[in-house]
This record gives sequence, structure tokens and C-alpha cells, in this order.
Amino acid sequence: MAGPLAGIVVIDFGQYIAGPLAAMLMADYGADVVRIDPPAGPAWDTPANATWNRGKQRIALDLKADADRATALSLIRSADVVVEGFRPGVMDRLGLGAAAMTAADERLVYCSIPGFASDDPRAGLPGWEGVIGAATATYRRPMTGESDGPSYTAIQIASHFAAIQSALAIVMALIARERTGRGQRIEMPLFDATFAAIGAHGLLIDHAPAGGRPDDFWGGLYQCGDGRWVFYSGSTPRFRQRFVEATGNDSWLAEGLNDIPRLTREPALAAQTRARLRALFASRPAAEWEAVGGSCGVPITVCRSAAEWIETPHARVAGIVRKMDDPRYGPMWQPGRAVRLSGMADASLRPASLPDGDRASVLARAAAGRSAAPSLVSNGQAAQASSLTQALAGLRVLDLSMVLAGPTAGRTLGEYGASVIKINNPHEQGAGYRTSVHRYHTDTNRAKETILLDLKTPDGMDVFWRLARQADVVLQNFRKGVPERMGIGYEHLRAVRPDVISVSISAFGHDGPWGAWPGYEPNGQVTTGLHVRFGGDGQPLMQPFAVNDYGTGLLGAYSAALALFHRARTGQGQRPEAALAFTGTFLQSAYLQQYAGKVWDEPRGRDARGSGPLHRMFRAQDDWLFLGAKSSQRAALAAVPGLEGCADLDGPALEAFLLERITARPADAWVTDLTAAGVGVHRVLTSLPDIMRDAWVADHGLSVTRPHDTGEVITTVGPGARLSLTPMAPGRPAATPGMDAASVLAQAGLPDALDQLCASGAVLVEPPPARTATLGAVGH
Repeated sequence: MAGPLAGIVVIDFGQYIAGPLAAMLMADYGADVVRIDPPAGPAWDTPANATWNRGKQRIALDLKADADRATALSLIRSADVVVEGFRPGVMDRLGLGAAAMTAADERLVYCSIPGFASDDPRAGLPGWEGVIGAATATYRRPMTGESDGPSYTAIQIASHFAAIQSALAIVMALIARERTGRGQRIEMPLFDATFAAIGAHGLLIDHAPAGGRPDDFWGGLYQCGDGRWVFYSGSTPRFRQRFVEATGNDSWLAEGLNDIPRLTREPALAAQTRARLRALFASRPAAEWEAVGGSCGVPITVCRSAAEWIETPHARVAGIVRKMDDPRYGPMWQPGRAVRLSGMADASLRPASLPDGDRASVLARAAAGRSAAPSLVSNGQAAQASSLTQALAGLRVLDLSMVLAGPTAGRTLGEYGASVIKINNPHEQGAGYRTSVHRYHTDTNRAKETILLDLKTPDGMDVFWRLARQADVVLQNFRKGVPERMGIGYEHLRAVRPDVISVSISAFGHDGPWGAWPGYEPNGQVTTGLHVRFGGDGQPLMQPFAVNDYGTGLLGAYSAALALFHRARTGQGQRPEAALAFTGTFLQSAYLQQYAGKVWDEPRGRDARGSGPLHRMFRAQDDWLFLGAKSSQRAALAAVPGLEGCADLDGPALEAFLLERITARPADAWVTDLTAAGVGVHRVLTSLPDIMRDAWVADHGLSVTRPHDTGEVITTVGPGARLSLTPMAPGRPAATPGMDAASVLAQAGLPDALDQLCASGAVLVEPPPARTATLGAVGH
């Protein structure tokens, strides 16, 4: 197929990262995207534009000039989708705003991606990436390291998460349009988008922080014999067993080093275990350890730089990076598609045009108007337009996935209205599962029903197939080949449901030499360069949030949405795929381009404070703040009391000047004066619990506090995208695993079989765990 979005016309007014990247996510899947650049070219002149603007037609227009604005209006009238990233009100003042454009064309989907929402008190504040990071506690002090202040990450978390969620919301709106004939307005602010990355880090139980990671006494970063680092995950008994067998250390199990409850009780034994592992890893070079992990099916991955990742055979063979002939930079390796669709050829990516390089054809398009008249809304659609509450209402999803990425994809589909059934293995319900129930289950399994179903039993498989025949989407994150061995692979599913969409989420993608390797969030980060980028020349360091897992979950939902849209138009199902390595590559889209003369000079290391003197953190008299300004605003800065004399400074001289002057006054005083000057600025917030308790955040639905069946009051992040016709909803609170067995069995046509299935061991129902003072404090 040419792509699920073939025939969809998108007009891209976005600047910097989020808007162009959201439009790229549509162009990569067949949409006909017209990119509107300012007369001087993109607002950020960066090689990354070769990635963000690939597959688009490009024209330069001055939206302040009447003739060019009229051209822009004609292009919008020819479009299905508009993407823009200005501050709230800017497009309205140009006569191109969402209200006017959607009123003129009820089929138009209009997506705005501002820094702060239109009803946020900070709506007028320039929402630079660093300003959003400061407002969302992204720049916290690292857990380890030399840094004496907040650490800046060069990964633009807010922009990338806003791009993914914008593209996802647009496709969901197109699905709704197929059902109702009507488009709608979408707002996806960068501030709101970041909450999807915060995820379980923002978890509160009875209003107290509870977002720490459960301990992995075996896993973590280890320095190897050649001085390089690997990340090993020993989080499951299976991985620990394989590891000791592969290294000839079977006796460790007899000594109790695999007894996690015992290690929890005996710190001395836990320290001994860690010391043995450090000594073992120091005995071989890192590449050998990665080969050991690959051969025995244990997650062990080398900490690479992004430049090294591009060179790996897996990244290239699997299409995670793609070579393009860019008209400006020549042959260039850059990120490939963020998700895979089974029916779509991967060779169809087109390099970016030069700015204004398609002017004649775009002007001809504007003059011609819409290529085809919009289809008339049928009576059935008109009736559904008034009754459809969510884009996926009436669709069913089976979620067999585990941990964070897969369940996040399922939760997201539930937030868009799908009926989601979460199937867990009852044999995972031991003490180890209970200790992580809130971090992993409560965060990602709201908006779902839950059943504990043993798929290794005949009765369990009978229940599964009864549910699968009704399912529109089946979601799993098993290793390559496992679903087929279980008899629930894509071909098995389509035999009973020909139009089924079977979403697969993996660590490294199923193609390429690492296709069968297991891995978790840290393995995806270290392999693709995210760890090394944040750690710099010292010990590699995890990014501030679980960006790889949550990003992969959102992209998994995006792949399902693309497939559902394609099915709505063709009746065909397929097998989409997302992967941690795809996402880790995508999140570095601002830097991950390799070409002749490339210099890898982006900010890195835990002592980084920003990307330049006008985009960095500064220590004020009492606290840290983030300054975000354009070079053209130096005169405005010089008009602020205390900053006189900086208008003619640049580079290190300007940075030294600001470092000295900003320490002289309190942070709030600077925020007040710089905001009045029209400059982006925000105090650097470092407390996620305080953000989650913020009244505006709660009223906005970004923080959701509800009682759960454990007896606790639990706060989780809420959905961020706002759709005017089919809004997202947080869905019901996550129930204790297995508590919806009776309801799920009734949907499977077995309303009276619960007792029998429990007796056979196919289904497990346990009461909610007793409320304890420590249940929510794991990992502190």
C-alpha cells in the first residue's frame, strides 16, 4: 500500500520541532503534506530539517503579507488537516485560526501545538523547549554524579511527545470523521504533552510520592574490562537463571542470590551480589557481554553514542536508520520510520525539498482548490455525529502486554474510547508483582478491564479465542516467535478475524540481527545513545523520565490508529510494529543525522545547563530559572533592569554576563521582568509531587486523583490531547489485576463459568491487597 494516509492533505505551519515533526509522522505514512516556511527559511536552521521536512512539498510564505496570507488560506481550503505551533491567538489574528477555518469547512481537522494551553495562565509565555522542561520538573538534580544543580537534557522531550500525541490525535480525528463526516479542533500543548513522559514518576498514593522504581538487585550499569559500560537487566528469574548458566555461575542460585525477597531483607547479601556482578562484568569487554546476552536471551546491551548506534548493522538492516540523498547535505543517515506497518514498503521515504523548492506546484495547488469535493454526510453519519462521544467508541482491544510500553499503548486506545481488556498471566502474581503493582499497573492499566488468564491451559485458550473473535486490535509485546509458538500469532488471529489489527511491541524490532533480543527501557536507551548523551564523559545516565517506554507506548497506539484508519477505508487488517529502539532513535531526531562534515556538538553530560547563552538555566539569588530567548531579543533583554549592556554581546561573553547579573536578584523578580519583556522564562521546578498537586494541572485533567479498590486515593497523570468533538477521557481507575474476571467472561459468552475456570486454574481472582503503609513506597 502507498500508506494509510494516502490522499490526506496536510498543511504544515509548524516551526522548530513539534509541528514539523508531527507533520513528518503523517508524511511518512502517505499523507500529502505542504510545508509553509517563513520567507527566510525555517526558524531553526538545523540539519534536522532534512528529517522533519522529508516527504513534504515546500513553499515560503510571509503570513503578514496579504497576498501570501491569501495563498495560505487557499491551501487550507484544499486540506484535510492543518498543523500549527504558534502561541494561542496568533493564527486567529492572521485570520487563519481554528474557529474560522473549521466553521468554513466542517470536515477540517485543525491541530494547534502551542507551548502552553490557550486556557493556561502562561498561554502568552514563549513556550521554548527549555521553558517547558523547567515547568515540568524535567531538569531535576541527578540521583548520582557531580552536578550541583539541575541537569539539562538535550533531548527535547516536550516537543517529541507533543509531536507523537498530535499525530495520534489527528489520526483519531480522521477515524472519527470516517464515522461522522465531521472534523474537529485539537489542542496539544507541549506542557500538557510532557505528562505522558512523566507517567509513573508522578504517581501519588494518599497524596504522597510513590513513583520510585522497584529495586533490581542484579540489574543496572556495569563497567566492563575495556572500560566501557553495559546495562544488564536481571529483573526476572528467567533472565537470572539464563545468565548464571551462560557464565558458569550456577552456584549463585544455591547460595540464595536469586532470592529477591531475601535480598530485600538482607542488605549485606544484596551488596555481596552486586559486588560479584561488578567483578564478573569487569572480566570481559563490553562487546563480549552483549554477545553473551544475545546468545542466551538476556538483556545485556552496550552503552553506545548515537554516532555508534547509526553504524550498527542492526540499525541499518532493520531500517531504524535510513540513508537519504539530501539536496543540501548529500548522502545522510537519519531516523527511519517511527513505526512499521506490515503492508507498507519501507523504501518509499522521499528526502526533504529545499525551502521554497516546490513553489510552482504548491501555487498551482492553491489556485486549483480542493482536488475533489468532500463526500456528502449520509443520514447515518449525521446521526452518529451527534452521538459519537469518542473516536474508538464501540471498538474492542485485547491487551496481552507487560510492564510499561505495551500497556501504555492499550491505555491510550482506551482513552480514545476503545473497550480494552487487559490479560495478565496469573503466575506473575507473586510478591514481586505486588510490590510494583502501583508503578506499573496503576499507571498504565486504567481505562481497562482486567482478567488473570492462563494461556497455557486449554480453558484459558478457549476464553482467549472467544475474546479474540470480537477484537478489533490485539496488542502484545512478546519476543519474536513467541506468539506463533503459542498459537496466537497474526496468522492465527486473522484466521478467526480477517480484519484484525495485531500490534507487536518489541525491544529492537523484529527485523535485523537483534530481532529476537529481549530488552527494557534502559536497554533501548543505552543502545541508541540516550544514556551516553545524558551522562556525557562520565557514567552513562538515564534520561529524566522513562521516555523510551512511554514514547514507544504512544507510538504503538499511533501504529494501531494508522491501521484502524486504513481498515476503515479498505476493510483490511494488518500487523503494525513499534519498538524501543525505533523510539530511542526517533527521540534524537534533532541530532541523529550523519553526513560528510557532521560535528556531534550538542549539549551532553550531567553538568550541562542548556544549549547556549539564551537557552539555558541560570542560578538566581535564591533558585534556578530557565531563560529562553531569540538572538533578536537581546535589545529587549538589555531593557530589563540589571541586564543593561547585553545587547551587543554574544557567545561566551553574553553567557558570562548573564551568569554574573542573574545571581544578583531573586528568581521571581527575574521571571516577572523578563515575562514583561516578552522573553521566555520559568522558575526551574524540581518537585513532581508539587506539580501533580497543582490546582490548575488537576482542573485541566493532567493530574487525576481517585479512590481505588485497594482503599487508597491514587493520583496518576491524565490524557493531554484535547479534541473538540471526540475528547479523550481517563477511563475508570485501574482495578486490582483479575478483579473484572466475571465481566470479561460474560463478554466471552461464559457468564456462569467463573467458578469452574478458577477451579481448573485457567482464571485467578484474588482480593485487593491489604492496605499497608509500605505498598506505595517501593523504590524510594
